[in-house]
Amino acid sequence: MVEDFVRATGYLSLGSRFRRIGERLQGDVNMLLDAEGIAVPAPFFPALTAIQRAGSLTVGGLAEAMGVAQPGVTRSLAQMEAMGLVKSARGKKDQRQRTISLTRKGDELVTRTHQDLWPRVRQAVAYLCAGLDGPLLGQLDRLEDELKREPLDRRAARPEGK
Repeated sequence: MVEDFVRATGYLSLGSRFRRIGERLQGDVNMLLDAEGIAVPAPFFPALTAIQRAGSLTVGGLAEAMGVAQPGVTRSLAQMEAMGLVKSARGKKDQRQRTISLTRKGDELVTRTHQDLWPRVRQAVAYLCAGLDGPLLGQLDRLEDELKREPLDRRAARPEGK
């Protein structure tokens, strides 16, 4: 068996560890989305939700709300616009500024997932994290071990999320 280098190096590879856990969780959520017939990647939903809550946001405002760099938001928005989930309009005062809002399709998708899917995901993640206690690296070990034992998509597929 090959040594898990990221786990073995502890705090030195903490960023890689967080990224790995995040990618694992998003991958599992993508499987849930696929099972629901939703062909929208999991990473798009925080932005879609932020736009729905605000009614509309500028590209810069969305980047700020998400806590990410504007170029990444711009790339994601281009994909979401191609999927028919968002629409953009140039600012009336400043033509360089774009305001983003949800299309009817995007709004219906966000509403649907918030009513059915996200409560199950929230419950499964809460249950997954409920037993974490002690030093951070030990908690990460347990979290990764639990995800290996049973992926998030299977946990969230059950009504109780356990």
